[in-house]
Amino acid sequence: MAQVRITVLGSYNTDLVTFTPRLPQPGETILGRGFKIGPGGKGSNQAVAAARLGAAVSFIGRVGQDMFGEMALDLWRQEGINTACVVRDPDHHTGEATILVDDAAENVIVVASGANFAITPADVDRAEGVIAASDILLTQHEVPLPAVVRALELARRHGVRTILNPAPAQQLTPEILTLVDFITPNQTEAMIITGQPADDAESAARALCKKGARTVVLTLGSRGVLLLDGGGVQQFPIFRVEPVDTTGAGDAFNGGLAVALAEGQPMADAIRFASATAAISVTRPGATDSMPKRDEVERLLRQA
Repeated sequence: MAQVRITVLGSYNTDLVTFTPRLPQPGETILGRGFKIGPGGKGSNQAVAAARLGAAVSFIGRVGQDMFGEMALDLWRQEGINTACVVRDPDHHTGEATILVDDAAENVIVVASGANFAITPADVDRAEGVIAASDILLTQHEVPLPAVVRALELARRHGVRTILNPAPAQQLTPEILTLVDFITPNQTEAMIITGQPADDAESAARALCKKGARTVVLTLGSRGVLLLDGGGVQQFPIFRVEPVDTTGAGDAFNGGLAVALAEGQPMADAIRFASATAAISVTRPGATDSMPKRDEVERLLRQA
């Protein structure tokens, strides 16, 4: 099979991760069990996931002229990701995320976006040729919405399919949603976008379609994945694993989905492939470091 081409517009954050027995209450100080610095950010995580699964990946983004920016570029070079469309920003620090992970593998995250929120539509315009040559454009909301919209517009102009992972959640107009081929919210994000109750996944998916989305792939945590497209509603179970850290699971899922769809896998197979990618990621600590390689995903699929 020819190597598929995926372009990711998104964020890079350096993750500062503290492991704790439990998450603290407001005003409370507790002692952590360990600390780790590593690469992260939704865009970068998804790009690394796709690259490790065998895609040729290009990244559109910004990092600062600081040591965390160097960490980002070193990571992408090691993973074989094309960085020609990455800007070194002289005026903003590289994005940073402070993450707490408890013994139940739950997490809370605070992000200081820095250079990520300096990305402009002009940055995207300079990457038009890269987008046009792609099989899939994948993007999220950790970069400014005008840049996301411009990327979606260019992808549509060139007949490139698009995936929007709407995280963090924000209101989306029908004009934006009609540019999206696949939207991949989790339960909370779907609730925020649509106003539907978080426990009514199907209603939230249908509300997204009414607003203009073509295909909704709604991740439901331990309840699996709900798909709503022209074929109706389908639900897919998760792969049962022992979780260690859920940080980055959604990014693993989106990277896996992008690769599978770019390869032409049927929708049901693509969701299983993405779910297997996410399942492996939660068995390891960290975000970027937890992204699996292709042979690991295929092994889990064979065993299921």
